Amino acid sequence: MRPEADPWRRGKSGIEVRARVVPRSSTDEVEGIDETPQGSALRVRVRAVPDRGKANRSVEKTVADWLGVSRTSVAIIAGAASRVKLVAIAGKPDVVDAAMRDRVTELKPRSCAGSSPDAFRRRAAALRTLR
Repeated sequence: MRPEADPWRRGKSGIEVRARVVPRSSTDEVEGIDETPQGSALRVRVRAVPDRGKANRSVEKTVADWLGVSRTSVAIIAGAASRVKLVAIAGKPDVVDAAMRDRVTELKPRSCAGSSPDAFRRRAAALRTLR
């Protein structure tokens, strides 16, 4: 289910996107939209470890590649030491906003268990046998 509010807002020189980062992942990708205490956020998975800014640089590169903009137009402006970050994407606000809307509609919704309902039922049954 897609959250009501978009995880980005328009600014004077582009947009600002809230991103929830999952470091030490198996892949670098923008996976979906999560709800955080701060509001909706893009879920960005990166292989890099959160050490000396490696994950932050990987987030910038991943978001730039996903959105199809240059790497230099993407920068983390808040939350450098947090899982929830604010990422600025420079460019014409109308153009960047339209690109975000197009890309976000392609994201698959996150299911309750992270997989199919059958997998959820199997895990629930396995947990019941452990009691």
